Amino acid sequence: MLIRLILENIFSFGEQKEFNMMPNTRFKTLQKHKYKVNEFEVLKMSAIYGANGAGKSNLINGLQLLQRLVINDDIPYRFRNSHFKFQQDAEQSKQTIGVEFIQDEQAFYYSLEMQKGIIISEELYESGLGFKEDKLVFERRTDVNKLTSVTFLSEFEKDEKSQILKSVLLQDFIKPTEPILKLLSNRENPYLSSAKKAFQWFNETLVIITPDSKPSALAHRIDIDTDFKDYAEEIMQSFHIGITNLQTNKKKIDDFFGKDNEDKIDDLVRKVATSPQKMIGLRTKKGDELIVVKEKDEIIVKQLQLKHLGANNISVNFDLEEESDGTIRLLDLVPAFKDMIAKSKVFVIDEIERSIHPLLIKELVRKFSLDDNTKGQLIFTTHESNLLDQDIFRQDEIWFVEKNKIGATDIYSLSDFKEHKTIDIQKGYLNGRYGSIPFLANLQDLNWHKYDIKK
Repeated sequence: MLIRLILENIFSFGEQKEFNMMPNTRFKTLQKHKYKVNEFEVLKMSAIYGANGAGKSNLINGLQLLQRLVINDDIPYRFRNSHFKFQQDAEQSKQTIGVEFIQDEQAFYYSLEMQKGIIISEELYESGLGFKEDKLVFERRTDVNKLTSVTFLSEFEKDEKSQILKSVLLQDFIKPTEPILKLLSNRENPYLSSAKKAFQWFNETLVIITPDSKPSALAHRIDIDTDFKDYAEEIMQSFHIGITNLQTNKKKIDDFFGKDNEDKIDDLVRKVATSPQKMIGLRTKKGDELIVVKEKDEIIVKQLQLKHLGANNISVNFDLEEESDGTIRLLDLVPAFKDMIAKSKVFVIDEIERSIHPLLIKELVRKFSLDDNTKGQLIFTTHESNLLDQDIFRQDEIWFVEKNKIGATDIYSLSDFKEHKTIDIQKGYLNGRYGSIPFLANLQDLNWHKYDIKK
């Protein structure tokens, strides 16, 4: 579970801001939206609203930057120039990303501080969640000379074998431009089990879906997982968009690519052989996913197809590249909703309503909201005011972002307004009661006829 996210000098966030999933004790509605972990409560949902350019996506980009730093040990190229541009000397100032979360019923706080591409501080604590004192797992510092020091929990520091490991890590592995959480999680040391668990949250539990994201190996999952196939078919059929069946088209690699493509086939066979899962994914020029997998000593290519029922009960198979953007986006979300119901995963989705009819996305979110047996978390950004419904969300699950006078993103919760549980919050939002909407005065006054070149 995600508890809170802290951003400072990251993208459109200037001074430090916090987003959190902690319930407000004032609210008694939707009590099943509170998960309890060791007497600590955390919310199951959150919707984040804001005008275009206000910084909704940057909240998710900040979390994604931290995830990629942890998993890849490096700063992704598109995030290299990530400081807040409107602050004097921001490029020279430190950048902070911190996240508090729960993995396997253990709470952690992990944060990074960066300056000009150097990690000047990195720390991991077992969080006491306000009930008890936080416990250090490790803390690293890098000085102005790019020399790094690391302090571990006291048991590690007192153990002779662990001190040898520490010396080797400092001398040969730790670099000032790379986080060390993944490095420590791969060590077989009894005192670093917490690091292994914390890394698992970033690597497995946290799932970020952007507008450009695609579900991985969907054709393969539908082929081998009957339960998931049944779920996916049922949910796609319920949308009444003409889809009756999902199926995986399977061909031997020679038959799929043709025997004239021997070099390409040999290259793919080598890649499959060296892959840990004996499987790789490819994309066609139009974005359709192909799965190349070894099964029963054969290399098979799998491609998802959707069966539609037309006039006179004629059934026709369509490839994904023949489907609408809306249908593809719904398919993107099917694995997410299946897993967030059944697993303790955190799904963070940017622009959840993209290419999907408002009534469909509202019904999906409503179904998750009202299901009392869910295990996962859903956090998303949206413009869709139709979702602002107190039968679906608690007030502390709704957040707003907007830019201040210096161009920095501010973030605040609907719970700050102390609204009655019966108020129409959709109407209040559209009327500007909570801010976080486009300023339309200049657009209303725009005389675009003066740009008519025919006059």
